[in-house]
Amino acid sequence: MRKFWTKNYPSGVNNSLNLNQYNSFVDLFNEGFKKYPNDIAFENMGKSITFKELDELTKSFSNFLTHELNLKKGDRIAIQSPNVLQYPVALFGAIRSGIIVVNTNPLYTPDEMRHQFKDSGCKAILILSNFAYNLEKIIEDTAIEHVIISDMGDMLGTVKGALINFVVKYVKKMVPNYSIDSFYSFKKAISIGKKHTYNQVEIQPNDIAFLQYTGGTTGVSKGAMLSHKNVISNVIQVSAWMDILLEERKEIVITALPLYHIFALVCNALVMFKYGARNILITNPRDMDGFVKELSNYKFSIITGVNTLFNGLLNNKKFHDLDFSELKVAFGGGMAVQDVVANQWKDVTGCPLVEGYGLTETSPVVTINPLDGTNKIGTIGLPIPETDIKFIDDKNKEVPKGERGEICVKGPQVMEGYWERKKETDEIIKDGWLYTGDIGVIDDDGFIKIVDRKKEMVLVSGFNVFPNEVEHVISSHPKVLEVGVIGVPDKKTTEAVKAVIVKKDDSLTEEEIKSFCKEKLTNYKCPKHVGFTDELPKSNVGKILRRIIKEKDLESNSY
Repeated sequence: MRKFWTKNYPSGVNNSLNLNQYNSFVDLFNEGFKKYPNDIAFENMGKSITFKELDELTKSFSNFLTHELNLKKGDRIAIQSPNVLQYPVALFGAIRSGIIVVNTNPLYTPDEMRHQFKDSGCKAILILSNFAYNLEKIIEDTAIEHVIISDMGDMLGTVKGALINFVVKYVKKMVPNYSIDSFYSFKKAISIGKKHTYNQVEIQPNDIAFLQYTGGTTGVSKGAMLSHKNVISNVIQVSAWMDILLEERKEIVITALPLYHIFALVCNALVMFKYGARNILITNPRDMDGFVKELSNYKFSIITGVNTLFNGLLNNKKFHDLDFSELKVAFGGGMAVQDVVANQWKDVTGCPLVEGYGLTETSPVVTINPLDGTNKIGTIGLPIPETDIKFIDDKNKEVPKGERGEICVKGPQVMEGYWERKKETDEIIKDGWLYTGDIGVIDDDGFIKIVDRKKEMVLVSGFNVFPNEVEHVISSHPKVLEVGVIGVPDKKTTEAVKAVIVKKDDSLTEEEIKSFCKEKLTNYKCPKHVGFTDELPKSNVGKILRRIIKEKDLESNSY
């Protein structure tokens, strides 16, 4: 077993951690409530709640679940909402009850909702009213017994909340009609919960905290069982890395990624809670003008995101006028951060865009670039403390340093397994090692570079072409906004490389791209086909979905 990170470990990082300092999230929550009672915990649309208020609200929601709904430890509740203040209240309240949280993308189709709710066996759901019409279509096919419906403005105050709810429902018409036989309003749930006495249930480290469903980008969506120990270990590991830069009670973090995604859930909601940070929840980051306007209200010190989010900000002219004087670091994950984006981010903000790497199955963080100025653009950094990594070939043999291989991970953050899917669990976890399906390589300094997904390699005349490499080259072209690279059938070479591009400049041509690639790539890696589109398909957090690009291309040759 190799611990590559021991060679050049970042200065100031404690690699000897006490992962047992919290028995469960209850201990972590209680510590925060006690240390930062009057500090702002979360803020959304100009409304904030303190740690003390969060403590009381989450107790009330916990009481409602246990006393009114009679939910027991180990039962499952789905939370289906964008980033609004109700989310952390429901999230923390359920966890305090020992109830397993099933975080759900509000943009899911009814079929996707049906699969997740049936697979997890959810007994209850908190859902934003905007999406209740979809729940109506499938609820009879699930085990859901209790429905809590929240309106967008429920926690924004009496006057402002009522105005927001009116505009959302009647002016913007964002709440389609729905008919659900019996449900509680979120406000009613909190009101009922306040009447009961809070009694903490006993929670053990190995109890499941989250059923976090994989994106389903490479197959059917599966529920990763993340225990209290898994996720708390990752909170401690990530905090040890960040201690060099972050200070308690002084950070303002921008949470534009949705809290239902594992990246934001752990790194924004939980790690930043530990620091007593002021957490700014962005409800709709896709509205880039509105997002930038919201950013102008804060001298923020941390922002997290994916490559497409940072690229979108950089291509918004008003973003360049913001005050970045307090910005300490930007964290990129979820997909590869392209060199051109990282370099431009540093030029515009004066702050590094630090890339990390993780998976739903690892709670999620595995590696982070150092925060002491020794980060390497184009890499995912070094393994975080208490994390081992190895690289294997197709014969399950460990490859020499410097050669490409599948990344395997071992550490306390590795999931317990997939919910009720032993076969799939055994296929991905072997002898304690999680087989990620990602191809990577490690350099002499211990920095790791992701080459690509094993399943997305393009086979050209017997040569492996990694889409990430081609995308990095094409994205550096000044007339390219975004690009996705796939393999398409070819009679002569088995597969051929195809690039699907969103233009930044309308004058861009296919020949221009091909000539550009020939200067920078070996011939077999160059795209044989180039297509243009107004928009690339993306996941809920903005990750470009090559699988969907490929499906659309095969179905209709639409690009």
